[in-house]
Amino acid sequence: MLKYLPFRLLIGCSLLMVCLQVSAAKLAIVIDDFGYRVKEDNQILALPAAVTIAILPSSPHGREVAEKAHQQGRDILIHMPMKPLSNQPLEKDTLSPSMSAEDIDQLIKNAIKRVPYAKGMNNHMGSEMTSSLPGMRNVMHSLSQSNLFFLDSVTIGNTQVKNAAKEYGVPTLRRHIFIDNHQSEEETRSQLNKAVAYARKHGSAVAIGHPHPSTVRALQKYLPQLPADIELVAVSSLLSPQPADKQPAKSLRMLSEEAKQPQNSGSSTPPSVTPEEEVQVQPEPEQEVTTVEAPPAELGLCEFETPKNKLQGIDFIMFVVEGIYHDKALQPLLLKD
Repeated sequence: MLKYLPFRLLIGCSLLMVCLQVSAAKLAIVIDDFGYRVKEDNQILALPAAVTIAILPSSPHGREVAEKAHQQGRDILIHMPMKPLSNQPLEKDTLSPSMSAEDIDQLIKNAIKRVPYAKGMNNHMGSEMTSSLPGMRNVMHSLSQSNLFFLDSVTIGNTQVKNAAKEYGVPTLRRHIFIDNHQSEEETRSQLNKAVAYARKHGSAVAIGHPHPSTVRALQKYLPQLPADIELVAVSSLLSPQPADKQPAKSLRMLSEEAKQPQNSGSSTPPSVTPEEEVQVQPEPEQEVTTVEAPPAELGLCEFETPKNKLQGIDFIMFVVEGIYHDKALQPLLLKD
């Protein structure tokens, strides 16, 4: 079939693994209601640091949990209590549509002080609050001054979160799957499978759970066996970048050795990278970053002819390997007779 089958398979599978890592579907898991259950909270904090936690601002252990999570490099959200349509006990300082903008702003500022290192906020309950456009306008006005994003838990169908956030430029995300509406390991595992399927179909998924013992057990068993094409990520990594000037996407292609040779030019900018293409990297807080000029890396795409029949499994892998092997830019790197 292939003349140098082992060698080509090694190259093809290695490149395929890199492609899978780059194109892996992203799954963010957020655990709400942190700050009350010390045992379960600590068990969640023992899970991979990509699992995000949402802390109730009036909880007795909220600040302590936030400190631990921050040391792990974990995303932290403020799990802000908001008024539901149903009649049930409310957390202290629950936001309501009837409150003034000043009162909402003050309660949010208090919550930010109680939950240090928070990157964003999501709603605890809140079907009445999130369905009120005036109420959510007040919330977004306050968040816009604090550089926080908002994750909509979607506790009601006609949520106004996105509409209000657009008016104030607040980045938003949306919950896709609840993993533990029914408290059992089987239910949580089933919902996690649904979250994985959603991520595969749409590229990413946000799943929300709670620190129930059954949820903890399910996550402890499920996450180590997460499929290879699914990447567990912090929820903030799913935010769309907000560039000041949007540039059209440019395709990256493999360049031949001749094309990579530097050309004589009076410009100090490398010829293969224009100023508009340079990537700006934001340094992490409290880290000193030294800028080092380096030659740009040339990444590329192999071009394939679309197969007549749908390929699966080993047939698809072999199709990719064949395409990589016959790519003209790669042929000089392969062994010859």
